[in-house]
Amino acid sequence: MEYRLTVVVPVYNEEENLARVEEAFTTYFKVAAAPTKVLFVNDGSKDQSLQMISAICERNSHFEFISFSKNCGLSAAIKAGFDYTDTELVGYIDSDLQTTPDDFNLLLEHIGNFDLVTGVRSNRKDSFVKNMSSTIANGIRRTFTHDGMDDTGCPLKILKTDYAKRIPMFKGLHRFLPAMILLQNGTIKQVTVSHFPRIAGEAKFGLWNRLLGPLMDCFAYLWMKKKYINYHVGSSSRG
Repeated sequence: MEYRLTVVVPVYNEEENLARVEEAFTTYFKVAAAPTKVLFVNDGSKDQSLQMISAICERNSHFEFISFSKNCGLSAAIKAGFDYTDTELVGYIDSDLQTTPDDFNLLLEHIGNFDLVTGVRSNRKDSFVKNMSSTIANGIRRTFTHDGMDDTGCPLKILKTDYAKRIPMFKGLHRFLPAMILLQNGTIKQVTVSHFPRIAGEAKFGLWNRLLGPLMDCFAYLWMKKKYINYHVGSSSRG
């Protein structure tokens, strides 16, 4: 099959969710608006996640994986997923399935006219503290980046792969994907998607990660914005 979309699924100690991920995507593949495959990125899991991922990939050719030798963090996992993607489009979803693969079809409706399409979680099924810290963090990021996005932390996105591969990722920059597309003079759009409570496993981010950490990352983004190199080749002797 000639795939058009690769969905990157970062995994860190998510053994309780992986069967659900396989089931959800097996169902989605049948209705996907573009031929789709999944790329698991095992971020040095210490549970049985890697063994389960390997088994999934052995029995279903629409799933692939790469595995880190040690835990490197979410930004590194997303960056590796982008680097190893070989399709025109690359997507991203969390393995906790608080968003659904079905909503990739909503994003695919717009990706032809934009370089990144991101979800906005409607009626979020999270705790008050998590919702409030995310709201504050998003407000801080909008102030720094002026990207106009309401929910940059939504774990459901599609990007054109050539743009994704040019993003200079560092720790925490996964929160700034729309802003990094704008630095490339790309175009972005947000679309409302569904949100669900976490059924299994444990959240990997606490108050520090959701609020104080992103504030520090904003200064890293400003440095990146000032130093970012952006060029377009108008002509070349190559064919």
